[in-house]
Amino acid sequence: MGLLMKKNKEAQFLDFLADYITENKRTKINEVLKKRTRYLTVVLEDIFKEHNASAVVRTCECLGIQDLHAIQNRYEFNVNPDVVRGSSNWIDIFHYREPEINNTEVCYHRLKEQGYKIFATSTSLADTGLDDVTLDHKTAIVFGTELEGLSDYALENADGCLKIPMYGFTESYNLSVCVAICMSQLVENLRHSEKVWKLKKNELEAIKLEWFKRIVKKSETLEKAFFK
Repeated sequence: MGLLMKKNKEAQFLDFLADYITENKRTKINEVLKKRTRYLTVVLEDIFKEHNASAVVRTCECLGIQDLHAIQNRYEFNVNPDVVRGSSNWIDIFHYREPEINNTEVCYHRLKEQGYKIFATSTSLADTGLDDVTLDHKTAIVFGTELEGLSDYALENADGCLKIPMYGFTESYNLSVCVAICMSQLVENLRHSEKVWKLKKNELEAIKLEWFKRIVKKSETLEKAFFK
């Protein structure tokens, strides 16, 4: 099957699945997709607490951030269904967990190939404030654990180190709070900018198709029959 024919067939299958979804649900999906972005993305390195990982997933979905990258050099990235409350169904989580390699390096390489500027968060090496992030390029923000922070590689190979504003005695925020503070401000800055931050048409259609598949019962059976 040629590429064009495959795309046309997928578009037809999207329309086919739409008949199984209520008009209200389709309208909501279209509204959400209009506000989705891949211009900003979140990277988590070796987050081992399910509650924190789950809260970050939920925050990203609420803010309209489509992609999250989970680096797993030492710890598995797991989420708690009671915390994510279904939010993991609506964003794309990319896992980096190959054994005996530096998965942080793999993730950074992939992001830079995709045109991202990478900022690592740090309480001690930070040289950039949130207001100083110009968003001239697609931007990835990297977060580590509260106790250990980021690896040396993650810090040394970032394009900059981001400082989160703090005014009290405590050394750090909870991870999920830190992500929420950073990304909510950056998302608002992006939405009020003139940057082209929305998803492209082909991205919209691809994501919508995946969402339709998750919503429609027995979509795998329907798909096999449709493409037979």
